[in-house]
Amino acid sequence: MTRTDRLYALMEELRAVAPRPVTVPALARRLEVSERTVQRDLKALAETGAPVYSATGRGGWSVDPAMTLPPIGFTPGEALAVAAALAAAEGSAPFADGIRGAMRKIAASLSGQALVEAHELAARIVALPSRIDPAVRGVVELALSRREVLSLSYLDAAGRTSQREVEPAGLLTAEGRWYLVAWCRLRRAPRGFRLDRIHGATPTGRPAPRRELADLLGSAATGAVTPAALDSLAP
Repeated sequence: MTRTDRLYALMEELRAVAPRPVTVPALARRLEVSERTVQRDLKALAETGAPVYSATGRGGWSVDPAMTLPPIGFTPGEALAVAAALAAAEGSAPFADGIRGAMRKIAASLSGQALVEAHELAARIVALPSRIDPAVRGVVELALSRREVLSLSYLDAAGRTSQREVEPAGLLTAEGRWYLVAWCRLRRAPRGFRLDRIHGATPTGRPAPRRELADLLGSAATGAVTPAALDSLAP
């Protein structure tokens, strides 16, 4: 069993009995590895943001069932399609920090010819480093999630830098670029800010008025659609 397979199996063992905890010795027996290996793998999972935690006072480890998905069965074609999409998004798409974890789960679900094809695909994909500052991306993500006013340092198309306070409404992707759509308090108008031109972003902690994305986009929303990949998440 590879380490990727073992991490996936470890999550499945915890999920199967969640929210009840499982002791490290029990996990080691089930996975046929040492207790030290289990401890190291549990620490690695926790560091990547997986919802595992030590059940203080009860012994063992547990996983929050509300924060995980049940096992997903991909067809080889689906797995390869998702893997390619995730590879293209890494480092540039908002909310991309979970990509490596998702890729590990996809890899663990593959076997046989599908795994061979995935390895061949991976060898043929390269990417140039993203120009979007990861720290900026993280602040923008948090502001959108919390509906907070953001303070931006923004470089416009003419090369001029300005300081703005904005009220985030949503994200727009077009021709491979990502934009933060927001109400600009400096211009007193809706604006789209290219993420790769935001040189600095600072949370203000102040709540932003609720603004609808379609309202701010106005005529620019003509032809805009929710990406088909997100259809199943739509309310």
